[in-house]
Amino acid sequence: MCTRRRYGLLVSVLLVAVESVVAVTSAWVAIASRGRVVEPVQIPVDAPRTLIVLGAKVEDGEVGDYIAARLDVAVELYRSGRVEKILSSGNDADDAGNEVRVMRAYLEAHGVPAEAILDDPLGTNTAATCRRARSVFGIRSALIVTQNFHVGRAVMLCEAHGVQALGVIARCDHCTRLSMVRNHLRESLGSRPRAVLEVLRTSR
Repeated sequence: MCTRRRYGLLVSVLLVAVESVVAVTSAWVAIASRGRVVEPVQIPVDAPRTLIVLGAKVEDGEVGDYIAARLDVAVELYRSGRVEKILSSGNDADDAGNEVRVMRAYLEAHGVPAEAILDDPLGTNTAATCRRARSVFGIRSALIVTQNFHVGRAVMLCEAHGVQALGVIARCDHCTRLSMVRNHLRESLGSRPRAVLEVLRTSR
């Protein structure tokens, strides 16, 4: 009985610790990105003219639902004259599906000229994308497009790496409810805590 009580107490302590980490890091991201996340129609006239599109799953040379939604926003903003350059950033390794090449092909197929697209084949995660946007491509301010569960973290990380960012929400009407729930859980339990640690590390 005593062992059971200790086990139950340990589980309770771990659950409280996890809940605390989730609450603190989610609040941190929300505060860091407050006022810097908009819908595409809310982009101010003086917003940056460079757009960063974060990579996501591609398969057999075809974009997945999440990345297609982000690229559709990019195409819309380019056609409307709101952006002049699009940085496609992702993992371009063969075993990752050549994200950047697939992204470029999609953009060009939808009317974005090749010279308006910049390729970052080493944007293997959001932090790497933001860091390389500044250090490799010299970007100091940009729009950054991704889904709502991810956009606040993207803004926070870009700000930490010296890119003044305005997050743009890409709606994903074709994404399944299950995948959305899974992504929200992964964001809360893993991605946000790691992002906060990254911000703390870069601020030293």
